[in-house]
Amino acid sequence: MANLADQLKQVPLFSSLSQRQLKRLARNFKEREFRPGTSMVQQGHMSGVDFFVIAEGEASVSVDGKEIAKLKPGDHFGELALIAERARSGTVTAEVPLRCLVIASWHFRSFVKDNPEVSWKLLQHLANLLAGDRAQAP
Repeated sequence: MANLADQLKQVPLFSSLSQRQLKRLARNFKEREFRPGTSMVQQGHMSGVDFFVIAEGEASVSVDGKEIAKLKPGDHFGELALIAERARSGTVTAEVPLRCLVIASWHFRSFVKDNPEVSWKLLQHLANLLAGDRAQAP
């Protein structure tokens, strides 16, 4: 298994970081495992303030009970809750045994403030999410 910094390098949000930055970021991530059927976050709940990166396994994302996406290794979720500190916008459920890398919002916020390139990538990602929402609106 690759080390944590190498795994984070595969995440598009962190791909432009130097090895030194990745190692610094990796110190604040913890590994968590979830059984199939476990919901890591639930729509409408203030279910923590964590950002998740899927390291192994697959999860489904549902909104209002309808599955809208599948997540695989390298995918991430929780960035909206990290920034807005509000209820989760969807439910994410493990489909198979799942291993995630998880960072608390206060650690992530501190890292982003020190690494403006992550701020920019995060803004681009959020803009794409908003554009996707608008494209799906009636």
